Amino acid sequence: MSWVDNIVKAVAPGVAVKRERARTEIARQQAMQQVFNQGYGDHGASRKRKSLKEWTPGAGDAESDIHMNLEELRPRARDLYMGGALPNGALKTMRTNIIGTGLQLKPAFDADFLRLSDTQAADLKRQIMREWALWAESKDCDAAGLHNFVELQQLAFLSWLMSGDVFVLLPLLRRNHAIYDLRVRLIEADRCNSPIAKDLAAPNKISSGVEVDADGMVVAYWFSDEHPGAFDALSVKSKRVAVYGQESGRRNVLHLMEAERPEQRRGVPILSPVIEALKQLERYTEAELMAAVISGMFTVFIEKEGAQDGADEFGLPTIEVDNPYGEPLPPAPDAPSDLRLGNGAVQFLEPGEKATIANPGRPNEKFDPFVTAILRQVGASLEIPYELLLKHFTASYSASRAALLEAWKMFRMRRAWMSTDFCQPIYEEWFADAVIKGRISAPGIFDDPVIFKAYTKADWHGPSQGQLDPVKEVNAAKIRIEEGLSTREKETAELGGDFEENHAQRVREEQKRREGGLTGGGEKQSGPQEDKEDQD
Repeated sequence: MSWVDNIVKAVAPGVAVKRERARTEIARQQAMQQVFNQGYGDHGASRKRKSLKEWTPGAGDAESDIHMNLEELRPRARDLYMGGALPNGALKTMRTNIIGTGLQLKPAFDADFLRLSDTQAADLKRQIMREWALWAESKDCDAAGLHNFVELQQLAFLSWLMSGDVFVLLPLLRRNHAIYDLRVRLIEADRCNSPIAKDLAAPNKISSGVEVDADGMVVAYWFSDEHPGAFDALSVKSKRVAVYGQESGRRNVLHLMEAERPEQRRGVPILSPVIEALKQLERYTEAELMAAVISGMFTVFIEKEGAQDGADEFGLPTIEVDNPYGEPLPPAPDAPSDLRLGNGAVQFLEPGEKATIANPGRPNEKFDPFVTAILRQVGASLEIPYELLLKHFTASYSASRAALLEAWKMFRMRRAWMSTDFCQPIYEEWFADAVIKGRISAPGIFDDPVIFKAYTKADWHGPSQGQLDPVKEVNAAKIRIEEGLSTREKETAELGGDFEENHAQRVREEQKRREGGLTGGGEKQSGPQEDKEDQD
């Protein structure tokens, strides 16, 4: 303590205390500043760099950062899909490559665990495929009666991408001339929302229509009886649907979404990170298009030597107004012939006026490079390479193949999600319905969950990746099979076929060829007498 502090302490003790507190606070701030300038505090978390000083985003939970903004994100994402060529094409590209003609069922039940012989396993597989086709290939599987199971996959996946999530109800509805009672009902994301009037004594928390218990487990969803944005939605009422039936224990609701953060209950539209970029790019494209149109429809002004003959009551020259539909009005009988340049018009100026032609200079040669740069960033966010986003393959074979392989990493991941979250649960519910109705024999399936899982295990195969060079692709598949890295069944499934069907068909074909006296090369086989004559 300095002599000044001693004097202040003797004369004014209160002031001395304040000085000491200020000195302590300054020392603390200096120490904290030293800590802040270490590690990330001197880089991404710096509080003194000019480039970062004004960048102070808030840190909120999933409710604040995601759920509270979905009412703005969904309409904007849908508007881009409905009115933008690139967003529309991006989502359809994903749907076509991931779902395509549908994820096809291939039963993979555990025959060893179920103690089924080869003959029994083959019979059960044929029985399952026959009954599944009866339900999945008809529109009876849809609660609305509009789509078969493949079309439901396409619609559910596209709605998932566009809105961020989609809900699937699995009611049992009896209908005339329908063997199975299971129905699939798709619910759009907007219809899942928290009820306006909620029982305050309810113990569970409801967040954006998702009800969770004290452990954070989702126990129910709240759906409005009609879309909140419908023009005739006067009094919207909410209904609670439990995830699992209380008595039956069967699954009532499926929720398709991609989670980005823990405790996130609702999905985000896939276009959300690039909404602004896509909208600005759309406006820029429209402006360039309009400028090109204007550039091709300019007007030529011609200055006359004298004043116009006609004048109104105020002494001003009369001006003929063009037709509001775009074409000039027909000239008067005594008027000079109408001069035109394409879609433009020729106008006469007053003396002293100078003709000026506005030329926007379109097409803009810098338009394509700029758009390409933006779309590369958009493609990086959507995990779709630029070449595939625009269906524009102009690079080398290796570059194009690398782009496709990178895209198919994402396609396979989302296909696995779709199989796990949509196809497999519905298949399990259908399987239980088929066993209850006696259409499929599965002894002991309801006695043990392990037995149920063994019976309902399945694989789901979608459309193949496609081939840039079929010869190279087929040779690579042959090497994988020969080296034991893959199987004929898997390679055939990758191409969208079924190995067992192909094998059975090939056996029949080769047998007929032998019966017809044809060799593998298509030549007629020689008999013993012909062979002897050749030797002689």
